[in-house]
Amino acid sequence: MNVKPLADRVLVEPAAAEEKTAGGIYIPDTAKEKPQKGKVVAVGNGKPDEPMTVKVGDSVLYGKFAGTELSVEGRDYLIMRESDLFAIV
Repeated sequence: MNVKPLADRVLVEPAAAEEKTAGGIYIPDTAKEKPQKGKVVAVGNGKPDEPMTVKVGDSVLYGKFAGTELSVEGRDYLIMRESDLFAIV
């Protein structure tokens, strides 16, 4: 992949949306919620006064409307600022 985030930005691969409920009911594509969990695939260098705290491979939680969607080599990603991340899990 040729995407290198700049400054305090992070490239996240969202987790797959749930296919069925805990009770076994399949969820149609139109009713699936956007995942709020993903895996960090690339990080920027940080700012001079704020080093990056996440690293490649971390599983993170983020807001429902966080980041900008982009598609690279047929795969979907989100690019967002590190401050848009809520937690490392």
